[in-house]
Amino acid sequence: MEGDEVFEVEVKMKKVLVGLIGVSTMLAAGAAQAEDNKVTLQLKWVPQAQFAGYYVAKDKGYYKDAGLDVTIKPGGPDIAPEQVLAGGGADVVVDWMPGALAARERGVPMVNIAQPFKRSGMEMTCRAETGIKTPADLKGHTLGVWFSGNEWPFFNWMNKLGFKTDASPGGVKVLKQNFNVDPLLQKQADCISTMTYNEYWQVIDAGYKPDQLVVFKYEDQGVATLEDGLYVMEDKLKDPAFVDKMAKFVKASMKGWEFARAHPADAVKIVLDNDTSGAQTEHHQTQMMGEINKLVDNSDGRLDKAAYERTVKTLLTGGSDPVISKEPTGAYTTEVTDKALGKK
Repeated sequence: MEGDEVFEVEVKMKKVLVGLIGVSTMLAAGAAQAEDNKVTLQLKWVPQAQFAGYYVAKDKGYYKDAGLDVTIKPGGPDIAPEQVLAGGGADVVVDWMPGALAARERGVPMVNIAQPFKRSGMEMTCRAETGIKTPADLKGHTLGVWFSGNEWPFFNWMNKLGFKTDASPGGVKVLKQNFNVDPLLQKQADCISTMTYNEYWQVIDAGYKPDQLVVFKYEDQGVATLEDGLYVMEDKLKDPAFVDKMAKFVKASMKGWEFARAHPADAVKIVLDNDTSGAQTEHHQTQMMGEINKLVDNSDGRLDKAAYERTVKTLLTGGSDPVISKEPTGAYTTEVTDKALGKK
């Protein structure tokens, strides 16, 4: 082979090599970009209208339009969002603030980045036939209480009323309640924990009429805590790219909540499409959607500082065993919602 021919072959080989390197680089960059756009959301409970905004945002393409590839992981009785987040199983979780602040004090630095729910849906539902009419009348009765982090507002309420919870005279007896309404229906308890959007309606659907029940909303008792906020790990917020991704996620999620408010029937159908268990019914999810929209109440995702401070105060004054021992610092940030709302 002549020298010129050898030179031409070398040049062609170099071009091919450069091309291959370029393709490889682009593929790597594309893969990295795709990975950067992935978001895994861990819910606090099973698929239901409580999480309609997220399912709607995915179904309607709001996440995709924002350049995000979102995976929604359902929760359940054996899934603790705090543990999933700490273990790296999700980028962001839906959680109640008591659990998140307690986890933060234990060394899991969770940070609230958005608060779609403005109000608490927790309440205590009693059989009217027991004679209970006011909170003072709870004394001496058996009350069903959810645990696994859901009990703290209740214990604060009892502390506020001056009632012991060890079944001693002058106090109340606490029945550890599973996530159902059986204790009330079977008259094992005079009152049970319910949510405005879920268990209350299960009691109604079981045959009770509203005038046969007495309901105490935690909001009205001044001991409500914030529920269904969005939380991430604190160290992730040091990365501007992650903050930007979360801002896109929050903005798209709130668009999903707007749709759910304007088109509740369509939102319910989307939720049911995501219920692989087949346990949910259109009737119950329609009831739930109506109540959930009252709690979201046109929220733009921003955390209300007064509601946060009330939650902290409630958790600090839970009697002899408060949820948190000191006021937390750095437990929330407005950076994500500010960017989502175009303030930065």
